[in-house]
Amino acid sequence: MKRKLIAAVGVAGMVVGLAACGDGGDDKGGKTDANGNKEITVWVMDGSAPDAWIAEVNKEFEAKHPGTKVKVVVQQWKGIQEKVTTALSEDTPPDVIELGNTQTAGYAVTGGLADLTGDKAKLGADAWSKGMLPSAEVDGKLYSAPWYAANRVVVYDKKAYAKAGITPPKTRDEWIAGLEKLKASDPGTQPIYLPGQSWYVLAGFIWDEGGELAVKDGDKWKGQLGTPAAKNGMDFYKKLQGFSTAPKDKDEATPQQSTDIVPKGGVASWIGLGWEAAGAEKALKEAGKEADFGFFPIPGKTADKPGATFLGGSNLAVTERSKNKDLAKEWLALAAGKDQMTKYAAELKGALLPNQEASYFKAPAGSFAEAMAQGAVSGKITPITPGWANVETEPNPIKEFMTKVLKGEDAVKAGEAADKEIASRINK
Repeated sequence: MKRKLIAAVGVAGMVVGLAACGDGGDDKGGKTDANGNKEITVWVMDGSAPDAWIAEVNKEFEAKHPGTKVKVVVQQWKGIQEKVTTALSEDTPPDVIELGNTQTAGYAVTGGLADLTGDKAKLGADAWSKGMLPSAEVDGKLYSAPWYAANRVVVYDKKAYAKAGITPPKTRDEWIAGLEKLKASDPGTQPIYLPGQSWYVLAGFIWDEGGELAVKDGDKWKGQLGTPAAKNGMDFYKKLQGFSTAPKDKDEATPQQSTDIVPKGGVASWIGLGWEAAGAEKALKEAGKEADFGFFPIPGKTADKPGATFLGGSNLAVTERSKNKDLAKEWLALAAGKDQMTKYAAELKGALLPNQEASYFKAPAGSFAEAMAQGAVSGKITPITPGWANVETEPNPIKEFMTKVLKGEDAVKAGEAADKEIASRINK
């Protein structure tokens, strides 16, 4: 998804040809030649880093460390977890590695990642986004640096909003009032397209209520969908979903809302990521139509803060078995620091959020990037534990909980049943 996000917003000069930064050999680390010159190997995922940016990072690093070379190897998302697992068990793994922010904890607890807790000051950790930082930590210890993230916003049809006489809302109440006006203005149009199983959206509503998807209880984890906070979050989701004719037993990708639903017309608003907005614009253009989208952060309960939103992204970590660990930490500090993160955000023109607000791209007013940055201040991530991946495996119990409630089952009863399944999975 990250690769599609960058490609869809038209960012030029991305990772194509990135491997040329290296020497074309194998992708392991720990190399030192006969003259004592060292080479550190950095793995990045396809689509994560602009070619010009990574080249500049390496140039600055090599100037500070004469005789040291940086080799960047691009990896594909398909099969990456197996490849990373294998690499971390070897004697000469890559020195720096990109990991999905929900995957980092799993690799940390197995001992594959270096403990960076003592390097926080050198890495500039105090400046990192408080929403992204939790994904880099396990049990109070730091195992990676947040790199980038993206979050969902509300995409709306400007003409539909103008016809209904409404403007982007700042609160939940204003949001619902606006949807009521949209419904009255054009009964044939969905005020919002919201499938019944968009669980990342629901997570934000639960967080807004002070709840969680799961919490640690002693040495074990337990689900939290049977709580009053989850019920309140689901009640609000149900209210929103009542303005939509989307299926109650499908997610936003089944069918894909941005390319299969929105281009057909009859949708006044929807909730999506940047690559989805760009995909919808492209699909509309190909259909001979013109997209006229506006964007706003998911509204919060009060006007002083946007609604909570899931921050999906990547972290950069140093491998525990790296033969050049100190150099790897130096490279990480440079790449994840304010100066290079500012250049990173500018190169991407706001398609992704850098790890610190001070480095945010000054996005044009009214753009998706502006709305995404505004919403990111309320960003959070899913529970930090290796077992969380088991929860997301289909059939996802959170999705099943949502469908049950939308079809009339009591939210607490459905939540308690989901909590039992979550506990069974998350503690494996």
